[in-house]
Amino acid sequence: MTQNDIIKNHLKNHKTITTLQAFSMYGITRLASRILELRESGMKISGYMIDVKNRRGEIVKVKKYYVGK
Repeated sequence: MTQNDIIKNHLKNHKTITTLQAFSMYGITRLASRILELRESGMKISGYMIDVKNRRGEIVKVKKYYVGK
C-alpha cells in the first residue's frame, strides 16, 4: 500500500488528517507533497490551518486537510 493509498483510506474513514497525524500514525513526513499528488490525480482536497500545542506547550499552527471543495 502506498502513502497515497494510506492517506486516501484515512480521509475516507476519519474525514480529516493533519501533518501531525500523518507522521505519528503512519510515519508520513511530507503530507503536503502527498496531498499535491492526490490533487493532481483528481481528488478534491481542501485544508485550513488549526492551532495545536507542541510538546513544549506552545501554540503552533498545522494544516488540517479534508475531502471537499
